Amino acid sequence: MGGDTGCGPRPDRVLVVDDEANITDLVRMSLRFHGFDVVTATCGQEAVAAVAEAKPDLMVLDVLLSDIDGFEVCRRLRDVGTDVPVIFLTARDRHADKIAGLTCGGDDYVTKPFSVDELVARVRAVLRRTRRDRPSAAAQTLAFADVVLNEDTHEVARAGHPIDLSPTEFKLLRYLLANPRRVLSRVQILDAVWNYDFDGAYTVVDQYVSYLRRKLAPYGPPLIHTQRGFGYMLREPGGRPGGPGETPGVEGL
Repeated sequence: MGGDTGCGPRPDRVLVVDDEANITDLVRMSLRFHGFDVVTATCGQEAVAAVAEAKPDLMVLDVLLSDIDGFEVCRRLRDVGTDVPVIFLTARDRHADKIAGLTCGGDDYVTKPFSVDELVARVRAVLRRTRRDRPSAAAQTLAFADVVLNEDTHEVARAGHPIDLSPTEFKLLRYLLANPRRVLSRVQILDAVWNYDFDGAYTVVDQYVSYLRRKLAPYGPPLIHTQRGFGYMLREPGGRPGGPGETPGVEGL
């Protein structure tokens, strides 16, 4: 693992993980040219250790590594609550691989061969989005009905019962809590939670809504309702749609 040191405020630090030296060197030099601090790793185990040691602001993570693949690296990080943004960089361009990148907690997906300028733009875009999502001092909690989400501690409770959520489930619930009584399309949810816009990924939204519903269900009636043909809405049990952005025909699940 290698990196830069220096005085003054630290620039954004990017961890580049790839077992191809030519790719690592190209990405490292390009990011440094654009003002980023860069550390590197050449395998999955080294990447996990580097996240704990270097505390990067973002990872550019190859999928095909020599020990464990990048998807598994991302899963392990998410399982222990590490929410460092991840951009997958890989030769895999199948739709199924992009879905896999979404479901394991990735933030973006760039395929090889790639444009260096595009990769730098993606890094900046993901950093902007993740900083926008960070809580402000004045708004550390979101609440609706009997659900409370603490953005500072990442704790969630319903009717006083703690709810254990994955980082992606947490992002989804936060987006719903920030937009109560509004119909949110799958496209809106996909863009807000995953920052993805390619066709066919909407099943990921349905999958994670299902996960979230199951975790909230033991402690009260349904709050997340399906708007047939449109998307999802967070509303009170027994409440009727009809506010701004809402139309009839909602199913509660």
